[in-house]
Amino acid sequence: MKTERLYAITVYLLNHGRTSARRLADHFEVSPRTIQRDMDSLGLAGIPVTAYAGAEGGYEIAEQFRLDHQLATSDDYAYILTALRGLVSATDDPKAKGALEKISRVSTPADSGIVLDFSVLREAGADLLPQLQSAVLERRVVRFTYTNNDNETRVHQVEPVAVIYRWYAWYLLAYSTVKNDYRFYKLVRMRDAALTDQPFGREHEPAAAILEKTDRVDSRRYRSILVKCKKSARSRVSEYLSGTVIEEAPGGDALMELRVVENEQLWIGTLLSLGEQVEIVSPEDIRRRILEAAEKITAMYK
Repeated sequence: MKTERLYAITVYLLNHGRTSARRLADHFEVSPRTIQRDMDSLGLAGIPVTAYAGAEGGYEIAEQFRLDHQLATSDDYAYILTALRGLVSATDDPKAKGALEKISRVSTPADSGIVLDFSVLREAGADLLPQLQSAVLERRVVRFTYTNNDNETRVHQVEPVAVIYRWYAWYLLAYSTVKNDYRFYKLVRMRDAALTDQPFGREHEPAAAILEKTDRVDSRRYRSILVKCKKSARSRVSEYLSGTVIEEAPGGDALMELRVVENEQLWIGTLLSLGEQVEIVSPEDIRRRILEAAEKITAMYK
């Protein structure tokens, strides 16, 4: 157990830089005194750990130090292979396949017990992945036509930072030279994407750092909706609309609360598909919105 913790501490310090004893103790769920003893052990093992005193003090490993690949365990390789197989299933990227073959030859790992099958991610928008990935790596501006949530279409010219899969879809994280800020662009809404010969006009932080900052601020407008939900539809409201039960009736029907993004359409279609099994209680403008949509559908089919 101690050997595994020493290896984990080494990796943590290499990834996070100078870290206080208290933070290490909290992270590894041991006492600060144990961390001090671990640092002594790392020093004896030849790991160049330096201790710094003061308010900004802590432990740090020299930048030039690199871990020998032999320190990776069989379980480590199992998880690396699991992740690579998932990436290959999602993108069919030749480079990812090559990396998978190389790692497979390094060791005969234990089975992680997990299979990441992301083949569904090759659907809408995924054909743009190689082109956008090249733009990110070559630091070239991309131009494309884009239709947003409000059905507004215009041409964008951006500096791409990363292609990301989140919120059940592929997105491009990029710097908008018009908005002077980072934006997400859904790949399925892009048309006529083209790489230009124009280089980036600025340096960008790593995608992970940008995501951490942008995720702190959610500019989307959310609405709370109260619905009367029949027992037969409760599981679907929970699964597809993240509904929360506020009050439960004896027969299994329930009053549920939904949190939705106002200008998105998926939740409206889901509510309509549930028909008479779900009734909107409030707010009134959402009730009218659903009623008008249902009346238009009825009129069309009549």
